[in-house]
Amino acid sequence: MTEINFKGKEFVYNHHLSVPFHPIVPDPTKGIGEPALDGNLIIHGDNLHALKSLLPFYAGKVDCVFIDPPYNTGNEGWCYNDNVNAPMTRAWLDANPVGEDDGLRHDKWCAMMWPRLRLLYELLDDHGVMFMTIGDDEAHRLTNICCELFGPENHVATFVWRKVDSPNDNKVAITPDHDYVLCFARDITAARFSRMAAPSILDAYSNRDDEGRLYRDRLLKKNGRNSLRRDRPTMYFGVESPDGEDVFPMHDNGEEACWSMGSKGVQRHRAAGTLIWKKITKLDREVWEPYTREFAPEDDPTRPFPSIWSDVDTMRQAKAMLRQIFDTSDLFETPKTVKLIRRIIEMCAGPDALILDSFAGSGTTGHAVLEANKLDGGHRRFILVEMEDYADRLTAERLRRVSEGYSFAGKHRTELLRQKITWSTLRRSDKVLDEITKIENLQGHQYDSIAKTVKNGDLVVTGEKAVTERIEGLGGSFTYCTLGDPVELDSILTGKALPSWGQLGAVLFNMATNRTANPAAGREADFYIGQADDGQHVWLIYRPDLDWLKSPEAALTLSRAKGIAATASAGRHLVFAAARYVSQKMLTEQRVPVEFVPLPFALYRIDRS
Repeated sequence: MTEINFKGKEFVYNHHLSVPFHPIVPDPTKGIGEPALDGNLIIHGDNLHALKSLLPFYAGKVDCVFIDPPYNTGNEGWCYNDNVNAPMTRAWLDANPVGEDDGLRHDKWCAMMWPRLRLLYELLDDHGVMFMTIGDDEAHRLTNICCELFGPENHVATFVWRKVDSPNDNKVAITPDHDYVLCFARDITAARFSRMAAPSILDAYSNRDDEGRLYRDRLLKKNGRNSLRRDRPTMYFGVESPDGEDVFPMHDNGEEACWSMGSKGVQRHRAAGTLIWKKITKLDREVWEPYTREFAPEDDPTRPFPSIWSDVDTMRQAKAMLRQIFDTSDLFETPKTVKLIRRIIEMCAGPDALILDSFAGSGTTGHAVLEANKLDGGHRRFILVEMEDYADRLTAERLRRVSEGYSFAGKHRTELLRQKITWSTLRRSDKVLDEITKIENLQGHQYDSIAKTVKNGDLVVTGEKAVTERIEGLGGSFTYCTLGDPVELDSILTGKALPSWGQLGAVLFNMATNRTANPAAGREADFYIGQADDGQHVWLIYRPDLDWLKSPEAALTLSRAKGIAATASAGRHLVFAAARYVSQKMLTEQRVPVEFVPLPFALYRIDRS
């Protein structure tokens, strides 16, 4: 069994269980369209709390998770802020922010990731998959954590994404031009992956037959490695030519070769009319050579996805896209590219997939989902969680602009040269100036001007061109949410935090059935939450009103129990309520299939201070 050990693991191992539920509170002024908790969501709040609060609605329903967690390079200054109160852990947890001088920063990073990954696992569908970008500092630890949580057999692949496409002149021996994209499946036997579109495969089929079908002819004789008779003796046999003579495989140098298939395969081609004979010159004489005819695939050709991704955009293009959307300088240090997330969507997220990103950052995942839907008419949904204060002004604002369209007016800048300014650079300044002059002469006609600046010790040469255009919107809508006060006993008892009927009902349904509630099935008017897989019906007699909860209206009575049972004769009924005026014994004696469950508080007995 794969296991990773880190300081504090025993205290965070089941920490996700103690995290309280927070109501997800829509803000109708910051989204697009009518607020809906079953549509696209952007949640501003701590992602550990948000993931726990999503469980009642989305446990086992997420098709694809993409996260871009802190890389823990030592330069990020992230803070560990989970409420882990074990006294033995406080001394090292309180040393925030986490920096490169913190000798326990890797342990803290593991302690931060562990409960979040456990909740993400619970949210995944049985066929769901998770993708995680990470750098060298924590790639091996993240792999080990996921092997322990998912099982090593569910490690799909570790992809390599080329994130940098411009030369690095920092005078270092090695430059990190890539990130890792770890992929784990909840159950690799149930995971569903697509193949990569590969139209270039058709280029190999350059001929057409009389029926207009594209084809290519391939030598029946095997070439290259293991192509000699002694390598594959059973593949050396005679094949009858049009002259009636047996032809044996022979290399151009006279060595005995072998066929690329056995006799049964040759017979199948002969029967299908795809065994083709051509006259060629070999060893100074004309001989028959057999070929097999292959027709181009009738459907769009595909191939497996590669594990090295050098064909998607880099961070340079990602930053350029953000600059265009917001018409301003860099807003986010390490944005991921839309094409990177699109690659993931193409691999495993079908037209109706639900995609979750709990480290949303600049909102690239939501952008990629909207773009994918625009291109193929899909109905994919996204859930983005971002805890930082830019959740509204950057994450959500980006989605507002790309959904509705935006005007781009200003200068389009293309970086043409970047060079570190050092003493040696100054000593050969004439060569640097010549290089700039060459750029101006060769590329100057493409731009309105060529700007030369020195920024953070770098000489940057940029081509600038004034543009004014309207970018068409991708369509789509989303609901912007925050997290309300936690659903905790003390807060409820005092009446300070009474969750809505829907929020509390979803939490209780999940706790009682280990399944997610369907908001469309609930009927707040008569307190019905929904039906579990085993046929049991769940009810919640509740209103977020302290005076009402103290009144007889909030109690389960015999007549109310009979009314509930009459709604569905099959199956039992689980009823949450603040009080009851009928005993369970009486319900059983009168054969009323209703079971009373007290709410986790007794508000009807509490006097408001």
